[in-house]
Amino acid sequence: MRWDEIDRQVCSVARALSVVGERWTLLILRDAFFGTRRFDQFQASLGITRHRLSERLGKLVDHGVLRRVRYSERPPRYEYRLTRKGLALYPVLMTLGTWGDDWMDRGEGPPVVYVHNACGKQIRPQLTCSECGEPLRPEGVLPEVGPALALHVLEAQEGDRELPAFPLLSAEVTVD
Repeated sequence: MRWDEIDRQVCSVARALSVVGERWTLLILRDAFFGTRRFDQFQASLGITRHRLSERLGKLVDHGVLRRVRYSERPPRYEYRLTRKGLALYPVLMTLGTWGDDWMDRGEGPPVVYVHNACGKQIRPQLTCSECGEPLRPEGVLPEVGPALALHVLEAQEGDRELPAFPLLSAEVTVD
């Protein structure tokens, strides 16, 4: 499968990567969460070419992650603001940043720390169960077939088509 067809997979991760899986895109989103809104600000912060930045911002707008808002009539100028869909990526970026702090810090510690406004304490993002609040670990979560994959499996069986590519869901994660 070609990269530009990744959004056709019956996989939420693959579909998400079709929108945000390019490295500049995640850095653009990081800057948007830090308050960057204008094209020139993004370019100065990232050192990205105008063409590439325009392309990535356009894709994020097309997918409803950012929206363009005019801030000047003459000349017409726009800024880019996170939408609700874009704001929903906050935990992804926080978790990715935590991974970078843990595994890529070169012994220098994190470049940015976060303080929770409500309690004033420095925080460390972590995934927790929505039902019991327990921290989530790969060995403690079992993926099961969801409705979309079940539908595609059923359609494939009825039409004698090939099953969609998807990793084995019953495999257990082992931690070394």
